[in-house]
Amino acid sequence: MVKLFIYISILLFNDDKKEINKVLDNLHLYASKADGVKYFDLFDSEGVFFGTDATERWSIDEFKDYALKRFETGTGWTYEPISRNIFINENTAWFDEELENEKYGIFRGTGVLIKKNDKWLISQYNLLLPIPNDLLIEYSKEIKEFLINN
Repeated sequence: MVKLFIYISILLFNDDKKEINKVLDNLHLYASKADGVKYFDLFDSEGVFFGTDATERWSIDEFKDYALKRFETGTGWTYEPISRNIFINENTAWFDEELENEKYGIFRGTGVLIKKNDKWLISQYNLLLPIPNDLLIEYSKEIKEFLINN
């Protein structure tokens, strides 16, 4: 009986991972196609999106205001997944992924998904540009100066 429970748990866990991968793959697909309806259907209504700028902490409604205007012009953004790690604890999952953008290079996405009504939804997404440690000191000085002057 215990072995059966473990086997069923593994199967369900693998199905959840597949579903989460599909949600995240679709997130990037719909953004690149500028498909706002499908893109925002992937988010929880109380979700939060963190962009690369320090000022970009948006509720989903705030992020929609920004993104839908851009999507209406037919312009989205394209990040191709390179690798992804997913961890699940019941109805909550968290992930980190490495992404590539043709113009800017390598990015990292991290976030949290929650399962509601048997559907995985993005509750938080954080897009960031990893900075090599050897460049961090000089780059952080430039950022500080920029923020003081703007």
